[in-house]
Amino acid sequence: MKKTLVALAVLTAAGSANAGINLYDADGVKVDMSGAAEVQYFQGYAADSKSKIRLDDGDLAVNTTIAVSDQMNAVAGIAFKFEDQEVTSDELWVGVGGDFGTLTFGRQYLIADDSGIGKDYELGGDGIDFVQADGDQVIKYVFDNGQFYAGVSALLQEDGKDNGDETTVYDGRLGARFGNFDARVYLYSGDDVSSDKFDIFKDADKKAQAINIDGYNLEAEYVMDAFAFSASFGQVDYELASDNTKKVDADTAALAGSYTMDKTTFALGYTYWAPENDDVNVFYANVTQQLHSNVKVYGEIGTSDEKDSEFGYVAGMEVTF
Repeated sequence: MKKTLVALAVLTAAGSANAGINLYDADGVKVDMSGAAEVQYFQGYAADSKSKIRLDDGDLAVNTTIAVSDQMNAVAGIAFKFEDQEVTSDELWVGVGGDFGTLTFGRQYLIADDSGIGKDYELGGDGIDFVQADGDQVIKYVFDNGQFYAGVSALLQEDGKDNGDETTVYDGRLGARFGNFDARVYLYSGDDVSSDKFDIFKDADKKAQAINIDGYNLEAEYVMDAFAFSASFGQVDYELASDNTKKVDADTAALAGSYTMDKTTFALGYTYWAPENDDVNVFYANVTQQLHSNVKVYGEIGTSDEKDSEFGYVAGMEVTF
């Protein structure tokens, strides 16, 4: 039973910081706490942007798995994020799990939040963007038997954060592992999602309006000793919900590779983003030094051929527990 509990705890913690501290493990009850703090010195691609100290990430999460029978466990999770001098709850869910998979309900991340294969920290440019990747009214099911894995999630009639409309999203993932090769596909369909990503979707006051989003992303990864390679291709269609003549079709592709030597990892990557007739190419490179299993420092540089873009760079440190 303990092996099942541990595997389930890892599975249900997706979207939270990596599990690090076991608070309690007795009588069929397992409670883990995890956290992360990441600070950077950052210079982005935006024209006339200035370098600055950036509080990139702060997370604190608690997950529990409770055995209610030999075949089923109850699971729950709460998580907080620390951004803009505010503390907000980004996860609050409950569910059940076992050999059949894990079914959860509540505030959590959608399946689509895991999409993307880039090895960048900040300078990978615009890759696949499904816009809405979390919510309060989410139902999610995930299954993984080691070789084949799948997942579906739904955001049900949630009030739009900016546009006041009721947002609905349905997405899913199907993947398989064959030795060191891992391939998967993500599918996404969302209605009345708030987005100010493109000027064509902003109203007269430059505020976000409701848009409909449909898309997919194909991803593959291969690991060969110290080398790791990944590639993806996706297409996303964005359409103004109130006027289907206003739409943007975007293609995106990405390539990335890394080499790990002892505790140092070198990575290179390329991202292609093509909304309509506007192609953008981004190249980046970074190096990561693992000082401890819970501590890493890194540096990254990148360049984009988008109009008026500047050379980007970032240096950062992440501590997890």
